[in-house]
Amino acid sequence: MEGEKYGEELDVAVRVVHMACALCQRLQEGLVSGGSGLVKSKDDDSPVTVADWSVQATVSWILSEFFGSQNVSIIAEEDVQTLSQADSAGLLEAVVNTVNECLAGAPKYGLKSPPKSLNTSQVLEAISRCNSVGGPKGKHWVLDPVDGTLGFVRGDQYAVALALIEDGKVVIGVLGCPNYPMNKELLSYHYQYHEAMSKLSPPSEDTWERGCVMYARRGSGKAWMQPPIRGDKKFVWPNSARLIQVSSIDDPTLATCCEPVERANSDHSFTAGLAHSVGLRNQPLRVYSMVKYAAIARGDAELFMKFARTGYKEKIWDHAAGLVIVEEAGGVVTDAGGRPLDFSKGPYLEELDRGIVVCSGATLHEKIIDAVYASWDSSNL
Repeated sequence: MEGEKYGEELDVAVRVVHMACALCQRLQEGLVSGGSGLVKSKDDDSPVTVADWSVQATVSWILSEFFGSQNVSIIAEEDVQTLSQADSAGLLEAVVNTVNECLAGAPKYGLKSPPKSLNTSQVLEAISRCNSVGGPKGKHWVLDPVDGTLGFVRGDQYAVALALIEDGKVVIGVLGCPNYPMNKELLSYHYQYHEAMSKLSPPSEDTWERGCVMYARRGSGKAWMQPPIRGDKKFVWPNSARLIQVSSIDDPTLATCCEPVERANSDHSFTAGLAHSVGLRNQPLRVYSMVKYAAIARGDAELFMKFARTGYKEKIWDHAAGLVIVEEAGGVVTDAGGRPLDFSKGPYLEELDRGIVVCSGATLHEKIIDAVYASWDSSNL
């Protein structure tokens, strides 16, 4: 990618997301198989795990070392408040150990390891460094270390999302989906089933490839997907990357809609009514995290609608990486009024018109937006 605008940033971002996915897979297997109990609740009762802090510290350290900490502005979801509490000593120790284990493997991904293990204060500093508030000017990295933490804890789908915003516009996006299979045919199966079956009869890589990393650069008109790095293999560009493209389906009766799993921040009843009004017949694909964007970007689904309940504010790290990947793959992302999402106002998507609509193409998008206007007055949102 040398010579391309944002080529260096995208190169580093893809490599570090691969690292983060490997870290998360190791930790999720530990949680699912016996549970170390290293999960805490934040002030809003949402869960946060060793993986959230470890990924944030790892990505922060890599970006700061590569580009220079004085040149790096990072907006990310986690802070050190919970981790610094007296009763979190075990959590903090686990995070420090996990970060150092991950960074020690950096050369496998073509990145540099620290000369010696980071100490506790250095890990906390790396997490705390992600305290930018963004804004309309300059470059800002946007990170959701584990998007869909509930999915992660439950052994289900989640994502590692990293994007770069310049002057309020998302210019690159990388989406790591550690449990999202490379092959669409395997979507209906839970990965734990395949894990169990693999021990009995190891499948070929073509048959069962758990996990993928998607990425795109603004203006390229292309979005890509790579398999994860397995075993002792090293990351070498292009790492079997293949182009992905949105579905060509524009008839709502044939479309598949993605929905959030959790009801807490999305109105499923309004979405269901809207789906009925446009003639959606297929069962909705309810999936945790920004994996919904991944599903649309590579043509596994055609539509994602999210209408937040009153008082809920959408965060930019829940949408930035997925947005640019879907758009470069040929899709459309707007608010429910048909306007582009505004990433220039800081950590939140301010002045959002009702909700978010992600479609595989302009024709389907126009039909959905028209239906939103027709259905809104009868809703209770």
